[in-house]
Amino acid sequence: MAERVRVDLPVKELPKEWYNVLADLPFPLDPPLDPKTQQPVDPEALLAIFPRSLVEQEVSDQRYIPIPEPVLEEYALFRPTPLIRATKLEEYLETPARIYYKYEGVSPTGSHKTNTSIAQAYFNAKEGVEELVTETGAGQWGSALSYAGKKFGVRVRVFMVRISYHQKPMRKYLMNFYDASVEPSPSKLTEAGKAFLVQNEEHPGSLGIAISEAIEYVVNSTKAKYSLGSVLNHVLMHQTVIGQEVEKQLKLINEEPTIMIGCHGGGSNFGGFILPFVPKKLEGKNIRFIAAEPTSCPSLTKGEYRYDFGDTAGLTPLLKMYTLGKDFVPPPIHAGGLRYHGSAPIIARLVHEGIIEAQSFEQEETFQAARLFAMLEGIIPAPESSHAIAAAVSEARKAKEEKREEVIVFNLSGHGLFDLSAYV
Repeated sequence: MAERVRVDLPVKELPKEWYNVLADLPFPLDPPLDPKTQQPVDPEALLAIFPRSLVEQEVSDQRYIPIPEPVLEEYALFRPTPLIRATKLEEYLETPARIYYKYEGVSPTGSHKTNTSIAQAYFNAKEGVEELVTETGAGQWGSALSYAGKKFGVRVRVFMVRISYHQKPMRKYLMNFYDASVEPSPSKLTEAGKAFLVQNEEHPGSLGIAISEAIEYVVNSTKAKYSLGSVLNHVLMHQTVIGQEVEKQLKLINEEPTIMIGCHGGGSNFGGFILPFVPKKLEGKNIRFIAAEPTSCPSLTKGEYRYDFGDTAGLTPLLKMYTLGKDFVPPPIHAGGLRYHGSAPIIARLVHEGIIEAQSFEQEETFQAARLFAMLEGIIPAPESSHAIAAAVSEARKAKEEKREEVIVFNLSGHGLFDLSAYV
């Protein structure tokens, strides 16, 4: 049996800066467009819903953005997170591949989302924002923002996709624990929500609808700002603490990744994991980046690459991305965090350029991989993260068939202890 390896970095090795991949891409991203004029959006217009510091990060082309000390202090409660070799999984699969996973489930609310929620709550609090309003799919993002808001003294209101609100009550209770208000979306608090409830009183909801509700609520408030858990540039940038740590951890054990995998919904955990490695790929390194998504919401594998709204009601700027269409309502799968019609513009462009590849998986295949992983490695993964496991298992089996070594590293973006009903 291969040697069990766990790489834990000391707190002093915690990244002190966020990495901005835009500084190293050989092409500019297509800008967000004003849907009325079809012209690039003036960043000043974004101040209606975001604090200035985050708008500046969103449009920045600076390679590294310093992480403020108060954010570092909060990160140090759970970061750096471990990199672990999945020897039991390797042995079961009888694969020549070496499989490692970065475990983000050790964060206070059990997922990678805390990396950006802490940053966003800090910058909003610093600018005097009293309330943060957001959406959440499965509840990981809402939980993370509720926690961070409590840390920095900012109230939090969450519009939670209705099907997840009912499927995952523990996430709702966790948000309430941190004094956040949680509304099932579509709700009766907004005109957008009411319109969907008129169509169907039991509408399952979607991330696109919940985003519409959160933005509408903010636009009609004078003391609230909007907070997004994925898709936008600054969100992916905050998550790059993951990939930067992985670089250091692999170097300590003299490993070079040949395949890096993450689940994909909006792009935050996947982007934070692989973006620090993109310059290596551009320099010619033999490394594959695989985004694993559900077949029931296949934005990258079946979507169109075009401009579309980030929400269902059409309140956001137009973003260039892979999209299934803003009106797409995915089936009520248990991986609620992946039920988004679009994708992060950065990830979409990298897929379009052939730098990233995408694969889709059926829910039952991902759950089989999750159960196998839990039995062998001792961690019950979030339903979203199980897509990355399914992709890693698939690649490890291919390595066995083709008798080749691979170094597979995937991001285990969160635990599934609040999602046990999904596996019943």
